Amino acid sequence: MKPRYLFPKDYMADPSANVFNDRVYIYPSHDWDSGECFDDDGGHFQMKDYHVLSLDDVMDGEVTDHGVILDVADVPWAEKQMWDNDVVEKDGKYYLVFSAKDYNGVFRLGVAVADRPEGPFKPQGDPIRGSYSIDPCVFKDDDGQIYCYFGGIWGGQLQWYKDNKALKCEHLPEGKEDPLPSRVARMTDDVMQFAEMPRPVLIVDGNGKPLPADDPHRFFEASWMHKYKGKYYFSYSTGDTHYLCYAVGDNPYGPFTYGGVILEPVVGWTTHHSIVEYKGRWYLFHHDCVPSNDTTWLRSVKVMPLSYDEEGRILTMKSE
Repeated sequence: MKPRYLFPKDYMADPSANVFNDRVYIYPSHDWDSGECFDDDGGHFQMKDYHVLSLDDVMDGEVTDHGVILDVADVPWAEKQMWDNDVVEKDGKYYLVFSAKDYNGVFRLGVAVADRPEGPFKPQGDPIRGSYSIDPCVFKDDDGQIYCYFGGIWGGQLQWYKDNKALKCEHLPEGKEDPLPSRVARMTDDVMQFAEMPRPVLIVDGNGKPLPADDPHRFFEASWMHKYKGKYYFSYSTGDTHYLCYAVGDNPYGPFTYGGVILEPVVGWTTHHSIVEYKGRWYLFHHDCVPSNDTTWLRSVKVMPLSYDEEGRILTMKSE
């Protein structure tokens, strides 16, 4: 089945899909042409608000745009660049965890709360203590514990940190060095803060050794977590090598054994995704730059069915 462009009326990217109240809600970033010059740190990605889309039939249903659910002007600590976000439900409240730059040019993670999945969301006055970098995914496990996965290099600033502390000089591992890993932290019961210091998310090969920095399948950004048949599937973007990959573990912290490529490279510099089950079928939400003629900062959200083999391996797909 061919992938579906979900919302051709506008440019959106980084779709975080969740099922709430028997309906799929997609929380994307909102691209626009700001006029900023292209650079490797993503200065041309000047997203300034979030929308939410919803539908009740993934491949054929009408898509509803619920409008702006949070604007950077409403976030006291954030100046610009509202990048990826995700939403989790707890006790009837909906918590949007998002990334944005503060007034010192540093990416932080923030929280905004709503009574409904379509918002509007009210932001907290300060970012999450001890947060840094970008691309949060908030995952609620079967026991109700909520974990936040995050991190991205280059413009995502992960290379400026080691052991949760800022470095004086950035360090990008090379060659056979261990790569920069994603991070994970369990959230507090009120979903407002980290309940612990973030831990590294290790992706290892079949012998338990971390994939090296020069492996084209190492982590770059776009963490996502889902469960399938009791296993934890950590998926991510490889950034400059242009794949979506996954690794499998036995608990939310890992380590995660590399499993393979989910999606071959798309039109555009990279892609960003989410994976969700709805009405007994699995789906991959992602984006590309086909409608904007490969303008990398004007992306469009797509979805396509996702399948596993009998051993639980995700079958590799190619977007058209």
